[in-house]
Order: sequence, then structure tokens, then C-alpha cells
Amino acid sequence: QPEFVESGGGLVQSGGSLRLSCTASGFALGDSAIGWFRQAPGKEYEGVSCITASDDDGNTYYIDSVEDRFTISRDNVKNTVYLQMNSLEPDDTGVYYCAADLQGVCEKGPRTYTYWGQGTQVTVSP
Repeated sequence: QPEFVESGGGLVQSGGSLRLSCTASGFALGDSAIGWFRQAPGKEYEGVSCITASDDDGNTYYIDSVEDRFTISRDNVKNTVYLQMNSLEPDDTGVYYCAADLQGVCEKGPRTYTYWGQGTQVTVSP
């Protein structure tokens, strides 16, 4: 069964950095659009960033609140996608999930994504 395993969360002070990683097995990461979502307690899933399939030029997208602070990238040899998070703020706190859309198209909502990571907690203290 295809799997998507993520890591890299933790506790960090405001202004600090974390790098989240998701490694795929059983499917080709480069053929998929990869989204990062987060969920704060009592809140809905929020799309944070996405990168399209490699044959769709690997375009990247960010919500306004994280643009210029977060960077999404992939390594197709390692079958791994990353989310580099800099200048973290308390409002960034939540459980972060990676997700793969096998059509290779980025969507803002979670509906079209097939494979999901297990989630990793990111906590940013003041």
C-alpha cells in the first residue's frame, strides 16, 4: 500500500525555523502535486502550500500569510518533499499534513488529495 511518512515538527520560539519532510513509498512523488495543510485546534484544514507535478513545471503556491517565510521543494531522487518554515509565528501552530494529488494539480481544499501523511505537530511559543 502506498505510504506517505512525515517528520520534522517540534516546539520552537517565535522567529525560529523548522523543516518538515514527507517521504513517499509506492508512488512517484514527481508525478503528483504535493500540498501541505495544517489544522489548529477547533479549526478547519487550511492549505498552506503546494507544488505541482514535475511535468507541469513544478510551480509553487503559498497562502499570503506564509509567503516569503515558507518554501516548498521536492527531491524526486529521494522521493521526498520539504516545507522549510522560517520566521515562525504563534499563529503557525497546528498539526501539519502532507498530501499527494495524483492528477498533479494543486487545489486549495483537501478533497482531491489521495495519500496523506500521519501529521506532525508544530508549536510556536511567543
